[in-house]
Amino acid sequence: MTITKSTLITAAVLAALAGTAGAQQTQLVPPRDRITDEAIHADLSGYEATQSRIKALNDGGRPVRDYHLSKAQCWLDVSFHEYTRNDRSAFPQEALTESEKLIAGMEQDVSPLPTDTPLVNGAARVREDLWKRLGAIHGTPGFVCAQQAVACGEVELVHAGNEFNQQQWRHSKPYIQIAEDMVGDAEALARECGAPGVAPVAETVLTANVLFEFDRDGRRDIRAYSLQNLERELARLREEGRPLRSVELVGHADRLQGRGYDYNQGLSERRARTVREWLIERGVPADAIRYTFRGDTEQVQTCDGVKPREALRECLIPNRRVEVRLQAGATGKRPRRAYNPVGPGMNRAAPGRAAARSRPAGG
Repeated sequence: MTITKSTLITAAVLAALAGTAGAQQTQLVPPRDRITDEAIHADLSGYEATQSRIKALNDGGRPVRDYHLSKAQCWLDVSFHEYTRNDRSAFPQEALTESEKLIAGMEQDVSPLPTDTPLVNGAARVREDLWKRLGAIHGTPGFVCAQQAVACGEVELVHAGNEFNQQQWRHSKPYIQIAEDMVGDAEALARECGAPGVAPVAETVLTANVLFEFDRDGRRDIRAYSLQNLERELARLREEGRPLRSVELVGHADRLQGRGYDYNQGLSERRARTVREWLIERGVPADAIRYTFRGDTEQVQTCDGVKPREALRECLIPNRRVEVRLQAGATGKRPRRAYNPVGPGMNRAAPGRAAARSRPAGG
């Protein structure tokens, strides 16, 4: 591996932050000892103290939407959320430590602060497509408006990966959905960024995935929350005043080939047709929609080692999808808005995290 100057600088910054955070780090009571009021009170006091440090940074002039302040808050939120759910793994402590590293760096005016997102507690890197979409916003002019959604989306993907490791996809699903919403919000905020009336917003592509039950391709076999995501993207186009130029659909199947490769090809085609019919009923012109199908050749989640069979089928659901790409025209409308993160904050009960935007319950 080639060692570059930027690599050395990044390593030095991370080492400095780790050392600074270590000197001020909140140490949660070991899980086995969280059985007394005194132990729980000590941990809650640590969380409140960390929250107070974030508030002090904001009081000192660092904006709420700042990338690193937002990321410190979201690390704190997911740590607290899992602590209140009695997560006995290292995740609450490690997520809290990431928050404190960023806080220490901001308190000491370290520059540049790191933008990496560690997979704490060995979290799985789920939904690489969402990681790429968030990464694409970094360094763009729209990042200044989208930075809060980007930061929290990255943390939420780690949270989802941790839940995936613990109880597989069904358990991580609510947090993946939160991350999906954050990615959509980040992209919309980046598109809308800029002074009103200076120029039309360029043409863009919005994406959504419609998910199907195992070996099914009908309207009733679509997971309702995934269809809601597509409806949300269509509504976003209307809100932004964008004309819908065209729609591309790509049908897929999971890797289970009980009836063979050709069967999965046909299954993916039927799924694409089902979504096409749904869009036509919603007023999208038929001649604006084109579709292809790729069977089981493009898996986004492998679920290696997942057992029993029912758990494997549930884990593979991101592969049983129709990718929807909405090609939207330019608009001169710039509806400026603030981003409202999903995190529970320090003053909400843990269930509020999933309920904040009518999230489906995980199991």
